Amino acid sequence: MSVAALIVAAGRGARAATDATRPKQYCEIGGAPMLTRTLSAFAAHPGVDDILVVIHPDDVALYGAASTAFTSDILLPAVMGGARRQDSVRLGLEALAGEPPDRVLIHDAARPFADARLITRVIDALATSPGALPCLPVTDTLKREADGRVAGTVSRAGLFRAQTPQGFDFQSILTAHRAAARDSTLDFTDDTSVAEWFGLNVAIVEGSEDNRKLTTAEDLMIADRLMQQGGGPAGTVRVGSGYDVHRLGPGDAVMLCGVRIPHTRTLLGHSDADVGLHALTDALLGTIANGDIGSHFPPSDARWRGASSDKFLKDAGERITAQGGTIVHTDVTLICETPKIGPHRDAMRGSIADILGLALSQVSVKATTNERLGFVGREEGIAAMATATVTLP
Repeated sequence: MSVAALIVAAGRGARAATDATRPKQYCEIGGAPMLTRTLSAFAAHPGVDDILVVIHPDDVALYGAASTAFTSDILLPAVMGGARRQDSVRLGLEALAGEPPDRVLIHDAARPFADARLITRVIDALATSPGALPCLPVTDTLKREADGRVAGTVSRAGLFRAQTPQGFDFQSILTAHRAAARDSTLDFTDDTSVAEWFGLNVAIVEGSEDNRKLTTAEDLMIADRLMQQGGGPAGTVRVGSGYDVHRLGPGDAVMLCGVRIPHTRTLLGHSDADVGLHALTDALLGTIANGDIGSHFPPSDARWRGASSDKFLKDAGERITAQGGTIVHTDVTLICETPKIGPHRDAMRGSIADILGLALSQVSVKATTNERLGFVGREEGIAAMATATVTLP
């Protein structure tokens, strides 16, 4: 079963924008654009195969900056939206229809805190229903107003607050939207309303209080403050691993974790052959499923001949930041008979911390020998393993 996420980001959001030069979905919360955080939630979910974003024609440059960290493996080319949300959704569905997914999740860009559990609940509900709506029961007392006075109390029984992503069988919701477009008097504010009008059954699944819609400038400021203080909605924890090995050859020093260590030989490679930083770069890229060091800095490219590996590690860190992620901890294990790592350990930790903008307490460097076994034991090469822990929104 294939699943596509359709992110609606074509609105102008003027009343929420904290920056008069951009709509709210491109304003920053916690150091990253709102849309980047929204994209990250779906890009990180194992059940989502493709993401398509519907944008306003005036926002092409803003969208490019907000989506730069996401690869074409999951992010499809953006589609220009229409005059109303309903029109934008239909245009997005039509763009997906060329190679249609089995299911589609339609989500507002202004809800950047949809978590993996919520997305999973919506996907799972589609196994038995053509539609699925995440929502929460109304808990506040509701009043009816007339002429500025309380005119009555409304029963909360059976009332729910609708959220997104709203999930559907793709062909069913596409057909419903096409039918709705033929009647210009219809104006639906969400896709479950379209489904209801068309006669589709929509199951209710549990929503999330964290999955709030950021509507006003105050909403954005509160969300930004919570994210900056570490009190924002809980994110997804991702762990990546990396491994690298380089052969030893004639020379007088080796580069390990950004530190030059005098030695009787040197590590051979297209760049500076720093196995520690290479392994850690792959571990970081692994946390966001963004390929490996070879895909971003191929050895066939002369630009990287003799390059300092701190460039590779810094790039991986920036890709995580661009997705709204935070590096929590890094751990590198160097595997070699010589040189001795102990005297250089703190310098290596400091080098990695400086490159990634981390505290020293977030960086671990260890070393072990190979007990004189294999190519490492024969001192033919040096290997490294690394793990990285990252939180994503």
